[in-house]
Amino acid sequence: MTRDWNFDEEVDRSQTASMKWEPEVLSRVFGDGRDTLLPLWVADMDFNCHPAIRKAMEKRLAHQIYGYSLKDPAYLPSLISWYRRRHQWEIQVPWVLTTPGVVPAVNYIIQRFSQPGDKVLIQTPVYYPFARSILNNGRQVADNPLKIEDVHFRMDFNDLAEKVKDPRVKLAILCSPHNPVGRVWTREELDTFGRICIDNQVLVIADEIHCDLVMPGFKHLCFAAISEAFAHHSITCLAASKTFNLAGLHQSSIIVPDPVLRRELHAQLENLGFGNADGGTLFGAVAAAAAYNEAEPWLEDLILYLHANFTYLKTFLETELPGVFVYELQGTYLAWVDFNGLGLAEQDRIRLLEEQAGVGLDHGAWFGDNGKGFERFNIACPRSILARAAEAIVTAFK
Repeated sequence: MTRDWNFDEEVDRSQTASMKWEPEVLSRVFGDGRDTLLPLWVADMDFNCHPAIRKAMEKRLAHQIYGYSLKDPAYLPSLISWYRRRHQWEIQVPWVLTTPGVVPAVNYIIQRFSQPGDKVLIQTPVYYPFARSILNNGRQVADNPLKIEDVHFRMDFNDLAEKVKDPRVKLAILCSPHNPVGRVWTREELDTFGRICIDNQVLVIADEIHCDLVMPGFKHLCFAAISEAFAHHSITCLAASKTFNLAGLHQSSIIVPDPVLRRELHAQLENLGFGNADGGTLFGAVAAAAAYNEAEPWLEDLILYLHANFTYLKTFLETELPGVFVYELQGTYLAWVDFNGLGLAEQDRIRLLEEQAGVGLDHGAWFGDNGKGFERFNIACPRSILARAAEAIVTAFK
């Protein structure tokens, strides 16, 4: 099979309104004067998409009428086939709702299934828009921090069991695979988490947007596929956006096996004006269908490339900067790096990274207080870019 892609190619993303690369955004996020940082922060990839995705969009674009659209007829079959093939989960057509993204979906779910003053549980350090979604909707954060055992992040089930006893905890967000610590949860971990939540009438929001990005030797398990009980006490948020780098097309699939929960969420989407909750966006559906149907070889090659990038980064940083530790990457393309062993204050580390090395990373404290001293590296870029960033960091810290 011809491989019509090259992950080593550096693609110029300037003048494309890229959130990741635009100087205006870098200044807003990292501060004035830091608009030229080499960006390894926001989670999108610096790789061209699979050619079939572009061709499918070009074909639809050529029609030249882009009016109100129904479901792309290829979208749901492609989604269902993908999850059956890749994850052994048999999704049914009626279960699928569509939103403009996973973060919007999390907000809609919080709004529908809790009341102001209620609590939503998260497991920090975790993707920071979760806490923002909770607080912006007038709810409270119930934190069940992950713990470190044997150089791995693990769930603290004793603390979880105590936290969900609070009747104000209505929802729990399961980040699987976990962003930023890179864990792919085992069946035993998911089973224990699920049983504790169900026993305390806590609805699980399973954010599985990174589920296809799992490193060799690991296997993602869809939470709702584990048992009927889990399926009927959870809402799963999926998208092709992380897998195939399509976030700008705003197409996410929200899987709700339970009919009562599904009616409730569909009503919420209708109330918010999303009358097309079953269809999604025109080009988002076209692109996702092409990706699921034709881009699997691209993904297989991508995973091997990401794994090699991670191996390079871990070896280089730990060798050149004793005291730095890079946690094992099991899933996602986001490396979680511990700088605490260098003994630097938070602001001193950030100053060295940004002012001396000229690299923009997601700082660990953004993910929760227990993320202080860490940095999240987006390694979904050509090796040459990753190497420039790593070498600049080592030079700055030395």
